[in-house]
Amino acid sequence: MIHEVDEVLKGLLGGGALAGSGIDVAFDAPTRDWAARRNSPTINAYLYDIREDINRRQRGHVPVHDERDVVVKRRQPPRWFRLSYLLTAWTKQPQDEHRLLSAVLATLIPRELLAPSELPGALGELGLTVPVSVAGIQTEARSMAEIWTALGGELKPSLDLVITAPFPAYPEYDAGPPVTEGAAVRVRTGDETAPVTEERAHRPAQVEAARSARRIARRERGAGPAE
Repeated sequence: MIHEVDEVLKGLLGGGALAGSGIDVAFDAPTRDWAARRNSPTINAYLYDIREDINRRQRGHVPVHDERDVVVKRRQPPRWFRLSYLLTAWTKQPQDEHRLLSAVLATLIPRELLAPSELPGALGELGLTVPVSVAGIQTEARSMAEIWTALGGELKPSLDLVITAPFPAYPEYDAGPPVTEGAAVRVRTGDETAPVTEERAHRPAQVEAARSARRIARRERGAGPAE
């Protein structure tokens, strides 16, 4: 899933206020060696932290429907992970870098939520909306200064971008076919020549219709809904 989030982020950074600018988007660690090799204006999106968003964890199972809206599988709810990116602009002049960061902000601020239709591959197939947060309050364990120290570079202006993406949890379980008929009770007498009688019981549609009629009758009598 991480590579699919990278694909989404590259598309976001290449659009909006930066559309048609020809600015490169890189995901390399912005070390001194990388900076020395860079030869064109670049937006760098360095993934520096991955951790689960515990507040989004769910229990139970999620039904999986087919094209007829029939439940065919059940699986555990997806686990959500915060992917934190360090966004930096690299040009020859600090003023140009500031302009690029301003364009990045203008591009990302309106995109607080990404619809499933905007997401590629398995990420989009989950059918879930993905939240995006840019330049928020630093909540990760490491500070920006510590990250730059670990990279061996000099501290420079940057934006903290967090994309909280769902990751599917396995395994999946096959679901039984939907009930279309009620149970049948066959009765045979001691006489082998007598015909077998069959009585259908617990017909789903008829049972639900009877329950609905009882609920309506009780409401009309002021007795409240049926148990």
